[in-house]
Amino acid sequence: MRLSLGILAFVSSFAHAQVDIEKPWARATAPGMKIAAGYMIVRNPSASADRLLGATSPAAARVETHIHIKDGDILRMREVKGYEVPAKGRLELKPGAAHLMFVDIKQPFKEGDKIPVVLSFERAKEVKVDFHVGRLAAPPADHKH
Repeated sequence: MRLSLGILAFVSSFAHAQVDIEKPWARATAPGMKIAAGYMIVRNPSASADRLLGATSPAAARVETHIHIKDGDILRMREVKGYEVPAKGRLELKPGAAHLMFVDIKQPFKEGDKIPVVLSFERAKEVKVDFHVGRLAAPPADHKH
């Protein structure tokens, strides 16, 4: 019986792998823009690493994972296949670095809007979060989910 309970505890802890999402935000977009960027902090309190595989949102045709790479004096954006979230660590998506790219947005992101997003993780599975839209120039006030 002890072996069965041990296996059950292990499976249960694996099934409940969790990440915490802090400060999910996006900048407002100008009229006519078809792309927008999203930022956040992902905290992984687990003893096992996780991976953000991608995201979806009804506000865009697709959501891609991107990074910026410096090529001489030029900053280039490139799509990547997700991001590692270290065990007992964090991943920060921020301007000029890793970020989510909302592609073919359905309407402009306006200050004060909330953009629903489903984040897909390798271990934590799906996490639903609202990205708060701030001013075009700066992030909004603190938001934690």
